[in-house]
Amino acid sequence: METIQERLPHLSTSLIDLRERKERGEKIVGYIPNGYMPEELVYACGAVPLALARGGDAEPVAASAACLARFLDPFCRAQIGYRLLKEEPIYQMIDILVVPMTDNHVRSIADSWNFYTDVEVFRFGVPHVKAEHGYEYYKESLNLLKERLERFTGNTITESRLREEIDTANKIRGLLRRISLMRRAEHPPISGREFIELCHNSFYTDRHKTLVVLQSISERLKATRPSSPAKPRVLLAGSTLALGDTRVVDLLEEAGASIVMEEFSEGLRNYRQSVNKEGDPMEALADGYFAKRVPDAFFRGAAKERGAFLLKLAQDFKVDGIVYYTLMYRDSYDVEGYILHRIFEKAGIPVLRLSSDYDIAETGVFRTRIETMVNTIKTR
Repeated sequence: METIQERLPHLSTSLIDLRERKERGEKIVGYIPNGYMPEELVYACGAVPLALARGGDAEPVAASAACLARFLDPFCRAQIGYRLLKEEPIYQMIDILVVPMTDNHVRSIADSWNFYTDVEVFRFGVPHVKAEHGYEYYKESLNLLKERLERFTGNTITESRLREEIDTANKIRGLLRRISLMRRAEHPPISGREFIELCHNSFYTDRHKTLVVLQSISERLKATRPSSPAKPRVLLAGSTLALGDTRVVDLLEEAGASIVMEEFSEGLRNYRQSVNKEGDPMEALADGYFAKRVPDAFFRGAAKERGAFLLKLAQDFKVDGIVYYTLMYRDSYDVEGYILHRIFEKAGIPVLRLSSDYDIAETGVFRTRIETMVNTIKTR
């Protein structure tokens, strides 16, 4: 779409900006984008957050074979592979890596960077229950992260600065939410590929530039009057949708489907809930990033809440089908896929389950299965 091609900051421009900031002495804080690491804390101490969100390529997965076991999520294996190959600049720029510990797959990222790089790794725990003690545990994890960032940068995170960063982040989340909700229309003014690109680019562009761009895109989309015929509407959900992992997205759109909503644990910015600007900002971050968030599939007893959430999402966006896209060996999502299949089957919404190891040989099988699903929806 012309709007996004003209307005969206390119990753190459963002890399130039990141290099300049690093040369000025600003610290680059890498982190795993699973939605549990508040960027606000990093900005509030004068550092720059940088998500390690790249995926979809077979080469870094193969390069990780010397470091990690084969039976781990390919996205997590790729995170050390990109560092070893030295072909992705962002993986060479970070000064410290923050890893929210959600499961053994993500743990493997921390372990491999600890052993095979000279980059300091800071881990903090993410509980698997949404009970009061889980919230307190996560809040204490954020306090430990705050203290480590202050020691690492030499800057104190003040309440006033943290509130400012929360306000800025809320504005970015709010604009992404507004643009996403436009896709409830019969003729969405933005494609799924374009919206996913917006989310990915928001990890790397300066937050103030991102605000201006998102505001401009939002205003221009409101004035857009799409004339193309209505297409089969698809909810794309699963474990991880990384920057560069566009195969399923492209195949769906080539088959004539319209991706009107995405729901993933990792690789996309979590924009659905904002952080309260009142009260203690650390408590507000814990509330926004943990308590208010729909739990991921690895949470204990999450199946019922997640099933109800995804079903409501599908109904709100009037989807005709769901593609549940997971990465191999992410067992909690494999189990959830089986449960969701039964839930949506009862609701009369077809589900296509796909599992990937970032292998190019999967493309043909994926194309056949996706085209079959989309054609079936069309004939209905």
